[in-house]
Amino acid sequence: MHCKLCEENISHIDYKNTKFLRSYVTAQFKISTSRRNELCAKHQRMIANAIKLARFMVLIPYTRNQTVR
Repeated sequence: MHCKLCEENISHIDYKNTKFLRSYVTAQFKISTSRRNELCAKHQRMIANAIKLARFMVLIPYTRNQTVR
């Protein structure tokens, strides 16, 4: 299994890039597993930390009920 982010030599994941982070979140805004994301453990941790920081900064909602209608 090859990590997509390792192939692209990505060493930093920005929490402000919400469009990029949304691809690693399910429809219920849960963080997807590394098996589904096809990421190595290092990049899965980086994605998870960036998503958690974006949630804290209110860039990404915690749950589906918090979205603006």
